[in-house]
Amino acid sequence: MYRTILVPVDGRSRSARSLGMAAKLASAFDAHVVGLFVKPSAHVPSYALAEGESETMRALMRERVDALAQEARAQFDAGVKAGGIARHEWRVAEGDAAETVALHARYADLVVVNQTDPAAEEKAHFADQLLMSVSRPVLIAPYVGEIAGAAQNIMACWNATPEAARALTDALPLLQRARKVTILSIKPRGSPQGHGESAGSDIALYLARHGVRAETASTAAADVDVGNLILSRAFDLSADLIVMGAYGHSRLREMVLGGATRTLLSSMTVPVLMSH
Repeated sequence: MYRTILVPVDGRSRSARSLGMAAKLASAFDAHVVGLFVKPSAHVPSYALAEGESETMRALMRERVDALAQEARAQFDAGVKAGGIARHEWRVAEGDAAETVALHARYADLVVVNQTDPAAEEKAHFADQLLMSVSRPVLIAPYVGEIAGAAQNIMACWNATPEAARALTDALPLLQRARKVTILSIKPRGSPQGHGESAGSDIALYLARHGVRAETASTAAADVDVGNLILSRAFDLSADLIVMGAYGHSRLREMVLGGATRTLLSSMTVPVLMSH
């Protein structure tokens, strides 16, 4: 069960999406919601130091960050009120965003964040950075589209890797509530170290022992990359949540050559729960 849900809030409009999803999950699981605003560490440009204006610059930066914190707090308060969340708390911390969220996530069951706007100028993808440092499942709200609470039609990707196993285990509370669960195996390879005699059957049996009735499906990727195939199958199944392991290959390899994780982070059309 998810008893504590962490949701970073920065005051921008898109934070309302992840906050709304966290509120729906809190209602479904009777969970405690923690809102977190991360103050960036004050950095004064070298030219300001040379001109002897470092203290003035720091004061202006502090004022701006404090104003953002107040906006984020107001957004959080409005979100928990609208969502009817009975148990909640607000935190403010300072530091690197991904590292700070990862630290607070160690005392939560689930982290809910937003997909980075594909059209934004931001070069670093926050969810990408967070996945590599957090020790908890990360539920990512897509930049556009409808967002459900506790999903009812879940597609879980299975490739017999530790990351995929961790993701399915982390998603158990959601899988147990869903009306339909499909285990998708892409280019399965039968072997003692792989999928077993029938793709997805072993993990489906594991899930059945946890009260999850899952259907299995397998497909070949052909010339289509795995990430786009996952999105295509999720559309075909009308899935309202994708569950998958993150970075089964090295992160450097995926950053250079591409990969399913990178594709989903940039092009997701429904919420995605990832574990690394």
